[in-house]
Order: sequence, then structure tokens, then C-alpha cells
Amino acid sequence: MSAPNPMKQLLTSLGEHVRSELLAYADRGQDRQVHGDSPGGDAQFDVDEVAEKAVLDYLRAHADVPLALYTEDGSYVELAPEPQLLLVVDPIDGTRPTSAGLEMGMVSIAAAPYGDGAPTLADVNAACLVEIKSGAWIYGDDTEGLTSSGFATPVPRLSRNTDLTRMFWSIEFNGHPMRLMTEAYDHLVNRSANTGGIFVFNSSTFSISRIITGQLDAYADIGNRVLRDHPDTEEQFLSVGRGSILHLFPYDIAAVVYLARLADVVITDAYGDDLGTTSLVDLGPMNQKSCIAAATPELHKQLLDSIRWDLGRGTTATATEAS
Repeated sequence: MSAPNPMKQLLTSLGEHVRSELLAYADRGQDRQVHGDSPGGDAQFDVDEVAEKAVLDYLRAHADVPLALYTEDGSYVELAPEPQLLLVVDPIDGTRPTSAGLEMGMVSIAAAPYGDGAPTLADVNAACLVEIKSGAWIYGDDTEGLTSSGFATPVPRLSRNTDLTRMFWSIEFNGHPMRLMTEAYDHLVNRSANTGGIFVFNSSTFSISRIITGQLDAYADIGNRVLRDHPDTEEQFLSVGRGSILHLFPYDIAAVVYLARLADVVITDAYGDDLGTTSLVDLGPMNQKSCIAAATPELHKQLLDSIRWDLGRGTTATATEAS
């Protein structure tokens, strides 16, 4: 019998506790209401408050190592002096589908050595995702690799697709001006929507995890690159973000990027650069990210090459591009 894995026990148990509190809250039939904004500017729903409290309550009662915590709503908290471990937790990645009782909400937990207090995504050495609806989970660390429970097929199970026209993929729109996103990849949507599939899940974690499970071929969130390449679009991003830039925050991707790498998913920012330098404790616009993830290197390269980064080309695909 293998020795117990304390990190695995901590992360999976924390995820299951948050899930149980959210399910109990949903059973009471509470209404969906926005109670304010997170420090990053995203709308915070009633279920977010429940999940944030569940994280703090569980860790204060059960953590046996000095740790610091960074969450979407609570930001940075030291739960003990001289922390040795940093947990980056998105108590609900997919607040909107979770509020609607859909399947796309997940508890996302990443762990990294505290070090000098400024760890990056490259320092993450363990992570866990728990599906709120089903209870299925994926866990990984540097020692054991990936383990999972609750899935119908083995995990990881990557697609071998290299064809854009047969691509099952998801894209992100929250905080992204629709016109800009349409101009950037409407031709790819047109090519894949019928012979493949295009989805909007409102959860980067769920989307990328579906590549790990083999249900999707790829995922794209290009908003941050569009803004960096075209600074004149900032007002449009601020308008749809209600005064904030809303791209991928470190708590959105810290866990799933680590797990995707363990699964051999090809995952970078929308420039094709490694995401490892991302600070785990900075919500500023310059630390927000874009992301392209794919099950195969060929598909990843084709996505990077095919998205229209030059927004001056117009929104209408040519007959050749649409075919």
C-alpha cells in the first residue's frame, strides 16, 4: 500500500468541501444575485460568497502546514506566520454556469512553495480541479503525475485531431468586445461549427480540462493579446468589463495550466509563449493573460497562425476562408 499523500488529501478534500457547501446552498433555492465586484473587477454572485467562506473555514480548521491563500474574492491572506505554502484558489471557476445549475463550474486549487512570497505559475507543483455538479476530480503533482475519479474514461485521454474543420473547441467572451472577437476568428468558427463544434462555457478551467478528458480539441482566449496588439481598443474592453479589464487572472489558470502540462496538452499564451512567468499574486492588467491550448502541436500551431491578429482586415471572411 502506498503512503498517504498529504498534499493530495488537502487539495481534494478542500475541493469536495467547497462543492458540498455549494450544493447545500443550491438546495435552499437561493436566487442569483450580484453582491459586488471581485478585486479584479469581475461581478461576484451570491454563490461566490458561499464558496469563498467555505475555502477559509476549511483551511483554518484543517491545514497542517503554514500557508498563505490567494483567492478570487478575498485576494491575499496569510493563515499562519511565515507561510511555507501558497494556495491559489478559484472557489468557482464558472460562476455563471454554477449559478444556473449547469455542469461547467469547477473548484480550482493550485499549490506552490511560498519561497520569497512572489511565486510564479512555473512554481506550481500540485493542483486539483473538482467538478461542482458531478464531483469528478483531477489531481496532479510532481511526484504522482495525474490521478482522477468520476470520469467514464481514463484521464488523460487526448484527442489526436489536427484538422481545424473538425475541431471541437471553446472560446471566451466575458469581458471581450464581441465585434473584436468576431473579427479575429469568425472564419474559424464558420469552418468548424458544422463539421466540428464550437462552445462558450464561461470557464477557462472547464474548457481546458475538457482537452485533458478528450472531449475538446482546443481552447482559445485571445482578448489579452488583442488588447496588447491594439491598445486603441482599451475603451472597448473597459466598456464591456464595466470599467475593468477582464482577461485571464492567475487564479483562473494556475491549476489547469499545470494539470494540462502533466497531460501533454500544448498550452501557451496567444503569442505562443510559455505561461510560467505569470505571477500568482498579481491581478494587474500586465499580469493578465491570453491562452491557446490544444491536444496536438499541429492544431495549436494552426490556431496561432489562423487567428486574425490584424484587426484591420474587416469582419467578413472570404469565400476561400469560409470553405
